[in-house]
Amino acid sequence: MAYTIGIIGGTGREGKGLAYRWAKAGHHIIIGSRSEEKAQAAVAELAAKLPEGATIEGCLNQEAVERADIAAITVPFAAHDETLSALKPALEGKVLIDVVVPLNPAKVTRVSMPPEGSAAQQAQKILGEGVQVVAAFHNISYESLLKDEEVACDILVCGGNKDARRQVLGLVHDAGLLGWDAGPIENAMVVEGLTSILIGINIQYKVPSAGIKITGVRR
Repeated sequence: MAYTIGIIGGTGREGKGLAYRWAKAGHHIIIGSRSEEKAQAAVAELAAKLPEGATIEGCLNQEAVERADIAAITVPFAAHDETLSALKPALEGKVLIDVVVPLNPAKVTRVSMPPEGSAAQQAQKILGEGVQVVAAFHNISYESLLKDEEVACDILVCGGNKDARRQVLGLVHDAGLLGWDAGPIENAMVVEGLTSILIGINIQYKVPSAGIKITGVRR
Protein backbone atom coordinates (compact mmCIF):
# COMPACT_ATOMS: atom_id res chain seq x y z
CA MET A 1 0.00 0.00 0.00
CA ALA A 2 1.34 3.43 -0.95
CA TYR A 3 1.14 6.19 1.66
CA THR A 4 1.61 9.92 1.62
CA ILE A 5 4.36 10.44 4.19
CA GLY A 6 5.08 13.89 5.58
CA ILE A 7 8.58 14.25 7.02
CA ILE A 8 8.82 17.02 9.62
CA GLY A 9 12.26 18.59 9.38
CA GLY A 10 12.92 16.46 6.33
CA THR A 11 15.71 18.69 5.00
CA GLY A 12 18.19 17.17 7.48
CA ARG A 13 20.39 14.20 6.67
CA GLU A 14 18.26 11.48 8.26
CA GLY A 15 15.07 12.96 6.81
CA LYS A 16 16.48 12.98 3.29
CA GLY A 17 17.73 9.42 3.70
CA LEU A 18 14.28 8.15 4.67
CA ALA A 19 12.62 10.25 1.97
CA TYR A 20 14.91 8.69 -0.64
CA ARG A 21 14.21 5.12 0.47
CA TRP A 22 10.46 5.57 0.76
CA ALA A 23 10.11 7.48 -2.51
CA LYS A 24 12.00 4.69 -4.31
CA ALA A 25 9.51 2.22 -2.83
CA GLY A 26 6.57 4.10 -4.37
CA HIS A 27 5.33 6.24 -1.48
CA HIS A 28 4.41 9.88 -2.04
CA ILE A 29 6.86 11.91 0.03
CA ILE A 30 6.33 15.44 1.33
CA ILE A 31 9.45 16.99 2.81
CA GLY A 32 8.50 19.52 5.45
CA SER A 33 10.59 22.38 6.78
CA ARG A 34 10.30 25.71 8.58
CA SER A 35 11.60 27.16 5.28
CA GLU A 36 9.83 26.36 2.02
CA GLU A 37 13.03 27.29 0.16
CA LYS A 38 15.00 24.64 2.08
CA ALA A 39 12.28 22.08 1.46
CA GLN A 40 12.40 22.71 -2.29
CA ALA A 41 16.21 22.50 -2.29
CA ALA A 42 16.06 19.09 -0.57
CA VAL A 43 13.49 17.89 -3.12
CA ALA A 44 15.73 18.98 -6.01
CA GLU A 45 18.71 17.18 -4.46
CA LEU A 46 16.79 13.92 -4.04
CA ALA A 47 14.95 14.12 -7.36
CA ALA A 48 18.31 13.95 -9.13
CA LYS A 49 18.95 10.54 -7.49
CA LEU A 50 15.47 9.05 -7.67
CA PRO A 51 14.15 6.91 -10.53
CA GLU A 52 11.59 8.28 -12.95
CA GLY A 53 8.09 8.12 -11.54
CA ALA A 54 9.05 8.71 -7.91
CA THR A 55 6.86 11.38 -6.31
CA ILE A 56 8.39 13.87 -3.89
CA GLU A 57 7.58 17.48 -3.06
CA GLY A 58 8.43 20.07 -0.42
CA CYS A 59 6.49 22.56 1.68
CA LEU A 60 6.20 23.96 5.20
CA ASN A 61 5.94 21.47 8.08
CA GLN A 62 2.30 22.32 8.80
CA GLU A 63 1.12 21.52 5.28
CA ALA A 64 3.28 18.39 5.12
CA VAL A 65 1.57 17.00 8.23
CA GLU A 66 -1.94 18.05 7.21
CA ARG A 67 -1.67 16.25 3.88
CA ALA A 68 0.10 13.15 5.19
CA ASP A 69 -1.35 9.73 5.95
CA ILE A 70 1.65 9.09 8.21
CA ALA A 71 4.11 11.63 9.61
CA ALA A 72 7.75 11.26 10.64
CA ILE A 73 9.84 13.71 12.65
CA THR A 74 13.59 14.02 12.12
CA VAL A 75 14.41 17.39 13.71
CA PRO A 76 17.29 17.91 16.19
CA PHE A 77 16.20 17.17 19.76
CA ALA A 78 16.54 20.84 20.70
CA ALA A 79 13.60 21.58 18.36
CA HIS A 80 11.56 18.47 19.21
CA ASP A 81 9.29 19.89 21.93
CA GLU A 82 8.53 23.21 20.22
CA THR A 83 7.95 21.65 16.80
CA LEU A 84 5.52 19.01 18.05
CA SER A 85 3.63 21.46 20.24
CA ALA A 86 2.99 23.66 17.20
CA LEU A 87 1.86 20.71 15.05
CA LYS A 88 -0.28 18.92 17.65
CA PRO A 89 -3.68 19.71 16.05
CA ALA A 90 -2.50 18.58 12.61
CA LEU A 91 -1.11 15.30 14.00
CA GLU A 92 -4.31 14.30 15.79
CA GLY A 93 -5.48 10.84 14.73
CA LYS A 94 -2.27 9.97 12.87
CA VAL A 95 0.75 7.75 13.36
CA LEU A 96 3.95 9.69 14.06
CA ILE A 97 7.28 7.97 13.48
CA ASP A 98 9.71 9.61 15.91
CA VAL A 99 13.29 9.30 14.67
CA VAL A 100 14.71 11.90 17.08
CA VAL A 101 17.54 11.02 19.49
CA PRO A 102 18.13 13.21 22.57
CA LEU A 103 21.86 13.67 22.01
CA ASN A 104 23.88 16.08 24.13
CA PRO A 105 25.99 17.96 21.54
CA ALA A 106 28.85 18.30 24.04
CA LYS A 107 28.87 14.56 24.88
CA VAL A 108 27.31 12.67 22.00
CA THR A 109 28.83 9.34 23.10
CA ARG A 110 27.03 9.43 26.47
CA VAL A 111 23.40 8.42 26.77
CA SER A 112 21.37 11.47 27.76
CA MET A 113 17.63 11.02 28.17
CA PRO A 114 15.00 13.71 28.91
CA PRO A 115 12.85 13.61 32.08
CA GLU A 116 10.06 11.81 30.18
CA GLY A 117 12.43 8.87 29.57
CA SER A 118 12.98 9.24 25.81
CA ALA A 119 12.24 11.54 22.89
CA ALA A 120 9.34 9.27 21.91
CA GLN A 121 7.82 9.48 25.38
CA GLN A 122 8.23 13.24 25.33
CA ALA A 123 6.36 13.29 22.01
CA GLN A 124 3.57 11.14 23.42
CA LYS A 125 3.21 13.42 26.45
CA ILE A 126 2.97 16.49 24.20
CA LEU A 127 0.58 14.98 21.64
CA GLY A 128 -1.68 12.90 23.88
CA GLU A 129 -3.48 9.62 23.26
CA GLY A 130 -4.93 10.80 19.95
CA VAL A 131 -1.57 10.23 18.23
CA GLN A 132 0.19 6.87 17.91
CA VAL A 133 3.87 7.70 18.51
CA VAL A 134 6.17 4.97 17.20
CA ALA A 135 9.95 5.15 17.72
CA ALA A 136 12.08 3.82 14.85
CA PHE A 137 15.17 4.30 12.63
CA HIS A 138 17.42 5.55 15.47
CA ASN A 139 20.40 3.26 14.95
CA ILE A 140 21.00 3.56 11.21
CA SER A 141 23.21 6.21 9.62
CA TYR A 142 21.97 8.56 6.93
CA GLU A 143 24.93 7.50 4.75
CA SER A 144 23.54 3.97 4.66
CA LEU A 145 20.04 5.19 3.79
CA LEU A 146 21.28 7.20 0.81
CA LYS A 147 23.24 4.32 -0.71
CA ASP A 148 21.69 1.81 -3.09
CA GLU A 149 23.01 -1.24 -1.31
CA GLU A 150 22.02 -3.73 1.38
CA VAL A 151 22.36 -2.34 4.90
CA ALA A 152 23.71 -4.56 7.69
CA CYS A 153 21.65 -2.88 10.41
CA ASP A 154 18.31 -3.95 11.87
CA ILE A 155 15.60 -1.50 12.94
CA LEU A 156 13.92 -1.72 16.35
CA VAL A 157 10.35 -0.40 16.39
CA CYS A 158 8.56 0.40 19.64
CA GLY A 159 5.64 2.48 20.87
CA GLY A 160 2.10 3.03 19.65
CA ASN A 161 -0.24 0.04 19.55
CA LYS A 162 0.35 -3.22 17.69
CA ASP A 163 -1.40 -1.97 14.55
CA ALA A 164 0.73 1.19 14.46
CA ARG A 165 3.92 -0.81 14.96
CA ARG A 166 2.86 -3.21 12.21
CA GLN A 167 2.30 -0.27 9.87
CA VAL A 168 5.74 1.17 10.65
CA LEU A 169 7.38 -2.24 10.28
CA GLY A 170 5.90 -2.30 6.79
CA LEU A 171 7.62 1.00 6.05
CA VAL A 172 10.88 -0.42 7.42
CA HIS A 173 10.52 -3.26 4.92
CA ASP A 174 9.72 -0.80 2.12
CA ALA A 175 12.96 1.02 2.96
CA GLY A 176 14.83 -2.23 2.26
CA LEU A 177 15.56 -2.90 5.93
CA LEU A 178 14.79 -5.60 8.49
CA GLY A 179 12.61 -4.45 11.38
CA TRP A 180 11.66 -5.96 14.73
CA ASP A 181 8.73 -5.26 17.03
CA ALA A 182 10.51 -4.04 20.17
CA GLY A 183 7.38 -3.52 22.27
CA PRO A 184 5.86 -0.54 24.09
CA ILE A 185 7.02 3.06 24.09
CA GLU A 186 8.82 2.66 27.43
CA ASN A 187 11.43 0.61 25.56
CA ALA A 188 12.32 3.61 23.37
CA MET A 189 14.84 4.82 25.96
CA VAL A 190 16.97 1.75 25.27
CA VAL A 191 16.67 2.02 21.49
CA GLU A 192 17.41 5.75 21.44
CA GLY A 193 20.27 5.30 23.91
CA LEU A 194 21.96 2.77 21.63
CA THR A 195 22.65 5.62 19.22
CA SER A 196 25.18 7.21 21.57
CA ILE A 197 26.87 3.85 22.04
CA LEU A 198 27.10 3.33 18.26
CA ILE A 199 28.53 6.82 17.78
CA GLY A 200 31.18 5.97 20.36
CA ILE A 201 32.01 2.75 18.51
CA ASN A 202 32.29 4.68 15.23
CA ILE A 203 34.77 7.07 16.81
CA GLN A 204 36.80 4.49 18.71
CA TYR A 205 37.11 2.00 15.87
CA LYS A 206 37.20 4.57 13.06
CA VAL A 207 34.20 3.22 11.14
CA PRO A 208 31.42 5.26 9.49
CA SER A 209 28.28 3.38 10.45
CA ALA A 210 28.24 0.75 13.20
CA GLY A 211 24.84 -0.89 13.52
CA ILE A 212 22.95 -3.65 15.34
CA LYS A 213 21.69 -7.08 14.30
CA ILE A 214 19.20 -9.32 16.07
CA THR A 215 20.37 -12.95 16.16
CA GLY A 216 18.83 -16.24 17.18
CA VAL A 217 15.44 -15.64 15.53
CA ARG A 218 14.32 -17.18 12.26
CA ARG A 219 12.42 -14.89 9.88
